[in-house]
Amino acid sequence: MSKDIQVDSTSEFFRAGEQEFGDNPIAVRESDHYAQEYVGGIVDKWDDLIDWPRRAEGEGRFFVDQLKARGAQRVLDAATGTGFHSVQLAEAGFDTVSADGSPQMLAKAFRNGLAGGGHLLELVHADWRTLKGDVHGEFDAVICLGNSFTHLFSEHDRRKALAEFYSVLKHDGVLIIDQRNYDALLDGTSTGKSSYYYCGDEVDAVPDHVDEGLARYKYTFDDGGEYFLNMYPLRREYVRGLLRDVGFQKIDTYGDFQEKAGDHEPDFYIHVAEKSYLAELAD
Repeated sequence: MSKDIQVDSTSEFFRAGEQEFGDNPIAVRESDHYAQEYVGGIVDKWDDLIDWPRRAEGEGRFFVDQLKARGAQRVLDAATGTGFHSVQLAEAGFDTVSADGSPQMLAKAFRNGLAGGGHLLELVHADWRTLKGDVHGEFDAVICLGNSFTHLFSEHDRRKALAEFYSVLKHDGVLIIDQRNYDALLDGTSTGKSSYYYCGDEVDAVPDHVDEGLARYKYTFDDGGEYFLNMYPLRREYVRGLLRDVGFQKIDTYGDFQEKAGDHEPDFYIHVAEKSYLAELAD
């Protein structure tokens, strides 16, 4: 565990148990608000929402195969959450650094790493917008999964984060970043229910408010607990455009792990963005 993360129950980060949205929840459209969203209650229940075995079955070897096909060895899991993908990558033999902006998530990831195969995860408390100041060295790959990128609400923050991802990658590195299919949600062709990412049977995750600048989701657990997350509804082509603007040379977009996104409506899009100029020249 990084020395920057102290799992101390007396810390204010770990005492917080209730979310804070103020008097007008749908007015909260700030990148830094995730710190008030990922608190004790929802972090404790996050693995119930994911359901690790079912999520692993749904994803299969998609991410492992993508990384191995590009010869990746050192990987930055930039949004590790409770550690699902970090543990999966460790099991597959990758040298993984696990970063997150939530100390509570990192504490849970540390425990999950030990429980899920005895992996001592290398954890870093990091802000994507200043990533090079938080993590050291270069990586063959950066993954930013779990719809995490949608917590950035300003154009500046999104561009800065992607530029930081780009800067920590080796010359031939790859970024894998995902997002909900917000196009379908905004256009009224989706119920917002995910079959691949949020697999828990005893959790209901539905949109509570949707407009062009906010997708607010409500998570209801079987014990009656209710939690909310505010996210920016990123459109697919907008994200691809940002990736190109930052400098990624080749971008493949997949839908729900199985095949390249086509006319069907996937739950999630996964963008695989290559930094290498050689990849572009070879097309």
